[in-house]
Amino acid sequence: MPNPRRGLPLLLLGLLAACGGEPPNADAEPESPGPVLFTSVEQTAFWNALRAMCGQAFEGTLTENEPPSTDFEGQSLVMHVRECSADEVRVPFFVGDDRSRTWVFTPSMEGRALRLKHDHRHEDGTEDEVTQYGGDTAEPGTATRQSFPADAFTAELLPAAATNVWTVELIPGEVFAYQLRREGTDRRFRVEFDLTRPTDVPPAPWGSN
Repeated sequence: MPNPRRGLPLLLLGLLAACGGEPPNADAEPESPGPVLFTSVEQTAFWNALRAMCGQAFEGTLTENEPPSTDFEGQSLVMHVRECSADEVRVPFFVGDDRSRTWVFTPSMEGRALRLKHDHRHEDGTEDEVTQYGGDTAEPGTATRQSFPADAFTAELLPAAATNVWTVELIPGEVFAYQLRREGTDRRFRVEFDLTRPTDVPPAPWGSN
């Protein structure tokens, strides 16, 4: 009597072929889910919203500047989400003809925080003496707001800025705001960019091609 179990593998292969499928390959490598940059959903959402603006530039308005700084008063203010790699977003911030400033966002602490650094360059591309200051988030924040207290490097480089807290707000399609407050002082700075009206892409920041 024929053994019905011998025909079972052939039957399964036939059913797979009929459905357009193939038998599983035990030696195949599992598909990678891709890099997970942040452990919090809030910072993941903020990061994705920031990267979604890559290539666009926007004009800003100075809404707070205490004590008053003539470096910013009456100047055109433009941000450009210029470079977006898998683990870094670079946003040059142009003040009039001054193209020395770039905000640099990266994951830190193995995805447990978001980092903001300030890259300052001279016109010839060399680094300014005061550069790479900033800090890491101390909490998940929200999908639209992240705060960055000054880190130890900043406190050593700029002792007066040891109590700085930078805050970035991003409401997709509406507004991007960069804000500085210096705890224990009256120092306040805030510029808001209108995301409803993209502007012409500016030249490269100093030190970039």
